[in-house]
Amino acid sequence: MSHKGRVIFLHSSSELYGASKILIYVIEIFRKLGYSTLLVLPGEGPFRAEVEKRGIEVVIVNLGILRRKYFSPFGIVNRGRKFLKAYRFLNKLHKEEPIKLVYSNTLAVIVGAIFAKRNKISHIWHIHEIINSPRFLVRFLARQINGVQRRPVVVSESVAQHWAGLLNLEPEVIHNGIDYEPFLNGKKDVYAKTGLPEDRKIVTMIGRVNPGKGQLSFLKMAKEVIREHPDALFLLVGDPYPGYENLLEEVGDFIQDNGLGKHVMDLGFRSDVPEILKCTNVFVLPSVLPDSFPTVVLEAMASALPVVATKSGGAVEMLEEGQSGYLIEIDDIVMGSQRINYLLSHPEAAKAMGKKGRDRVLNNFSYGQFAQKMEEYICQIFPETRN
Repeated sequence: MSHKGRVIFLHSSSELYGASKILIYVIEIFRKLGYSTLLVLPGEGPFRAEVEKRGIEVVIVNLGILRRKYFSPFGIVNRGRKFLKAYRFLNKLHKEEPIKLVYSNTLAVIVGAIFAKRNKISHIWHIHEIINSPRFLVRFLARQINGVQRRPVVVSESVAQHWAGLLNLEPEVIHNGIDYEPFLNGKKDVYAKTGLPEDRKIVTMIGRVNPGKGQLSFLKMAKEVIREHPDALFLLVGDPYPGYENLLEEVGDFIQDNGLGKHVMDLGFRSDVPEILKCTNVFVLPSVLPDSFPTVVLEAMASALPVVATKSGGAVEMLEEGQSGYLIEIDDIVMGSQRINYLLSHPEAAKAMGKKGRDRVLNNFSYGQFAQKMEEYICQIFPETRN
């Protein structure tokens, strides 16, 4: 065991999207500071392969993750049983080797906070969510956060403001940062590697398929844009959250019913996001529910792409209106389409916006800046870490 103690990380997903990528950074920071680490995931998935590649120990345990699909009498019983099993697992770990800290990544994982409180173990909650409803869930989560005697980490000012009136402790705002190097390299062979056409203007949306991301809004914009740019190709990248597979049918039906088959490609989950972004002309994230701090926007900006995003959560803190992209109102199909049309019609203006966006990421949202702030936060909790 490391002389500085053991840290258990609990995560709500085994997929490799924004919150998972940020957790990798956090784990590596703790390891650098001299802590031993163990990551607990609720199932198999691409996230496990990525962290094991980095030498991070992983175990698979059903953590009783909160999902809307379990908001029923049967679902509550199901979650209760999984929660108890997860609690016993953590108890077993603690008996085998004392746990210094439990780190819960996202509010969908509640077992860690309750276990830590009952066993007088330090706990950190890394909050990525803005949740407005149902109200009983918001109040329940606020009580759990308040039961932990550590300031939670939140990923944006938008998240901090959302939870501020409900929490006893002021959250620590640490904006997500990215390793931007993969997004800076040249475009050599990217079209051949991705299988994307080099002779079409490409508009890309990347995000998990769920009610809040706005895939249908993206398709509605596509329907309007192709009137002016019939050569435009719209890419959907991302697979559905468990329980939202039916939304894929809605997406497919919309494409078919509106004759968009030649103009839209649904790629599902892809591990070659940097290459896809290098083939892209305009990036769009039309979230219809508050999106706390979508890391994919930073990746698009690092790729020197102009971004069109909704005024929904953290995007407002990333983009400078009219400088690195455009912010539109939620579900404003007309304005979104106009902005995309303008950027496709004015490649020099789009290029200038992309450059400003890249500069903004390098200067404000790098991995180095994220790591520095996270290390400072950890040292506040465990002053001995500085030694």
